[in-house]
Amino acid sequence: MKLVYEIMSKVLHEHNVEYIFGIPGGGWIDYIQALHKEKVKFILVSNEASAGFMAATVGRLTGNPGVCYATLGPGATNLSTGVGCAYLDRNPLIAFTHEVSMKFMDRRTQMGIDHQGLFRPITKWTTRLCKEGIKDILNESFDIARSEVPGPVHIGIPSDLENSEEIFKSQKVISEKIMNLLTPEYKQNIKKLFYNSRKPILAVGLSAVRAGVHHLINEFINKHKIPVVLTPMAKGIISESNTMYTGVLFHALQNYVVKTCNEADLVLGIGYDPVEYNYEDWLPNVPLIHVDSRISDISGNSNHVMDVVSEIKPCIEYLLSLPEVENDWDEKILLQRKNDMFHKFEPSVDFGPNTILSNLREHLPKDGILTCDVGAHTHLIGQMWRTPSPECLIMTNGWSSMGFGIPAAIAAKLVYPGRNVVCVTGDGGFLMMAGEMATVKRLGINIVFIVLIDRELSLIRLKQERKGYLLNGTNLFHWAHRSPNSYFGVPVIEARDRDSYKKALKEAFSLNSSVIIEAFIDGSEYEELVLK
Repeated sequence: MKLVYEIMSKVLHEHNVEYIFGIPGGGWIDYIQALHKEKVKFILVSNEASAGFMAATVGRLTGNPGVCYATLGPGATNLSTGVGCAYLDRNPLIAFTHEVSMKFMDRRTQMGIDHQGLFRPITKWTTRLCKEGIKDILNESFDIARSEVPGPVHIGIPSDLENSEEIFKSQKVISEKIMNLLTPEYKQNIKKLFYNSRKPILAVGLSAVRAGVHHLINEFINKHKIPVVLTPMAKGIISESNTMYTGVLFHALQNYVVKTCNEADLVLGIGYDPVEYNYEDWLPNVPLIHVDSRISDISGNSNHVMDVVSEIKPCIEYLLSLPEVENDWDEKILLQRKNDMFHKFEPSVDFGPNTILSNLREHLPKDGILTCDVGAHTHLIGQMWRTPSPECLIMTNGWSSMGFGIPAAIAAKLVYPGRNVVCVTGDGGFLMMAGEMATVKRLGINIVFIVLIDRELSLIRLKQERKGYLLNGTNLFHWAHRSPNSYFGVPVIEARDRDSYKKALKEAFSLNSSVIIEAFIDGSEYEELVLK
């Protein structure tokens, strides 16, 4: 008779799981051995939050749930940060945690907390393995994690599972089937609104990326000549060089983007997920046609909202089938506005974040992948970085946790070993995840890490200044810092001006190993670009 860990390992292999990220507890060693036999690699990380971020990134890039593990108590609470990322960034993920033995479930014991209660608010389903239902629970977990809207599932493993006959029954969350409201009546209403509009605008979000409708959206835009705005995690679905590309909502200089939105008399939301940016924070007082697998989720007055809850692809195909509609948009004005916005990202100081990003874009191949952490630099990247497709720019904008960038880069490199991967992080984010350099060294992978050192939490500092507050709690360090030779064996190159940075990039991309570029920047550029 096969043991629990043997059955679980075989099922994971059947679901094409290649990696499990985590830190082993004592009860996990049998599972590691069984996983090895099934050629599923256990990747040791330095912090369980990293394990969750890595699994979430694997889920995003492959569409197959990434998998992570943590031991009970503090391991589980650390892991919950990464699980929450998968929940709000809409990534399929399976999170395993060990739990106390069944006989101690209702008692307060060492490291013992209610894991089901911990993970219930940040997962689509949380359950517990039982001896008689391992395969069914695992298979259902993968189905739930993948189904629209994708997200994480937590599975507890009682420490005495092998000896337990108790069957745990949790409240199952059955993924809702997507309704199909694209009826003839809805089609007529869409057509009427569309053709009565003189200045329609397209707002495209994260769900459209998952739906794989990139080509259809581009055909639609080019046919009807309608300006398009994106949410940050949908960046890459349309080229920045497209004449109808307007920009990204929520990020730097979005005032240029919102100016075009405010001129619209109809907004057509395609796969727009408000988890990134609420409609009501930018939507003009005009009709909205919202096409997604879920309703628009707008608070307050929603009299002008037409929710078309259905698969996205057939809706785009219907819109594309309509005869070309005339509109009053002036392409020259739109193009000039976009060019003016991009012009603002030209370096304004000798060595600031704009120089870092523009020079990096010149060095990173077209299919290279950039992951970024959370901070002021994220807002610049979200608007100014030019990316050919969504998988080439990995950020978190639903969860928006500092510390995301480095683990995401590691996962991206594992998924795409033949592609260049670069991580841009602030010094705050690097301080959180510097320990993962040991993971990078252990894996023997090559990633270029660029650490923007301005010695502070710039985004929070900007918000304090704009409220006229004292600067407090944002200074990371004030002493002189000289770059070390390495962090955990990953070499460091110091860059303090444009010339040394260009040399550092050239050297970094020539190496067949990971490298860290510590760039000591002038962060004053953020002041005119972020939160505008």
